[in-house]
Amino acid sequence: MAFGNEPIGEDETPPMAEINMTPLVDVMLVLLIVFMITLPVMQHAVKVELPVASSQKNQVEPESINLTVSAKGQIFWNKSPIDLETLAIYTQTASQKNPQPEIQLRADKNVRYESVAQVLATTKRSGITKISFVTEPN
Repeated sequence: MAFGNEPIGEDETPPMAEINMTPLVDVMLVLLIVFMITLPVMQHAVKVELPVASSQKNQVEPESINLTVSAKGQIFWNKSPIDLETLAIYTQTASQKNPQPEIQLRADKNVRYESVAQVLATTKRSGITKISFVTEPN
């Protein structure tokens, strides 16, 4: 066996400078097969027989109210024109419902901010908590 800079004889083969990858690939394939076999077996769940009940989920969807403010400041409750005093009455009765309805506010892009602020303040005073702003996508 030659180490360092010793000359190699004519009948000796030079040492191999490459890593033999075959045993490494074999070991990796064996490990992959072992993990594939043992992984489904290793469940840490506790086996329990659950009781069967015939109950249905209460699926009461809240009502949605379309509240529109036009460019001139006119307020519409589900397409019927109203004023701020009537809006206060309508929102007061809507806030008492269970589940509380969702107000979908559609405001024209040219409406004065004051009109929208008055509508929001009126709905907030009456106790409505679910207000969403409806916009057009780009």
